Amino acid sequence: MSLEQPTALILLNMGGPDSLETIEPFLYNLFSDRELIQLPMGALLQKPFAKLISHFRSKKVRESYKYIGGRSPLLAWTRKQAVGIAERLGGHIQPFVLMRYWQPRAAEVMTQLKKAGIRQAIVLSMYPHYTGATTGSSINDFEQHAEKLYPELSYQVIDQWYDWPGYVTALASRVEEGLDNFHELMRDDVRILFSAHALPQKFIDRGDPYQQQVETTARLVMERVGNYRWSIAYQSRSGPVKWMTPGTDLELIRLGAEDVKSLLMVPISFVSDHIETLEEIDLQYRMLAEQHGIAHFFRAPSLNDHPDFLEGMAGLVRERCQI
Repeated sequence: MSLEQPTALILLNMGGPDSLETIEPFLYNLFSDRELIQLPMGALLQKPFAKLISHFRSKKVRESYKYIGGRSPLLAWTRKQAVGIAERLGGHIQPFVLMRYWQPRAAEVMTQLKKAGIRQAIVLSMYPHYTGATTGSSINDFEQHAEKLYPELSYQVIDQWYDWPGYVTALASRVEEGLDNFHELMRDDVRILFSAHALPQKFIDRGDPYQQQVETTARLVMERVGNYRWSIAYQSRSGPVKWMTPGTDLELIRLGAEDVKSLLMVPISFVSDHIETLEEIDLQYRMLAEQHGIAHFFRAPSLNDHPDFLEGMAGLVRERCQI
């Protein structure tokens, strides 16, 4: 790939509602994606089921978004990440963001690229750990729209980076920052709980490497952090399907039963703050931990636009794209 001509850096992410009024259509887009959620009775009824589920679920989700200010911060953080990575790459790199389930979506981004006369792109998934449910769906969405709307676009895809040293080092630094919240006299007794987004177990059973990659990332981080007891759990489990285990809620209860008093939670499959960190961890899991005797509960800061993370991601692009 030659950087003598304008090059787009396109970050792929899930997206989130930008107002309380857009929660329901966002959920409809999400539940309509059979690569992510296969609702019963086949593809023909996927969208009617999605319409029904998104309507009723939006009422509950609305309260969660009210708690964090009425909108998802995911787009703002992803834009900052795109700009920060592009600046570190220099040259003719121009940042773009493409969201899977809310704006800006693939058709809009293709129009922007054509209008700007950009004919080559680096496509970077912001999911560190690969599963067809998230990474695969986002890449398929990009490729289908590129083929249909902008077949002249030449691009290279970076689809997973769970063991990239720049990412692991940045995450380890956030863990160390989180540990600084504990008094030095209790720091040796702090338990660390990595919390990744859960998937239905069927994705793991079919061969997706997601769980293995999450475990590898956690191990590599702890090799840098030092001698603490730690475990992994999976959050955001909902609906009547078999999910990956252990669930984060059940792991918190288990740790409380072990008389753990000091706990640092580390969001591992999220590279920026959004509803799962700001409301699910910071509110729901904090309350659950306190109810089960975990008196000192903190969350490690998210990666967001920390300079070490952005530099690490720029290094990833340089190596994978040989620029």
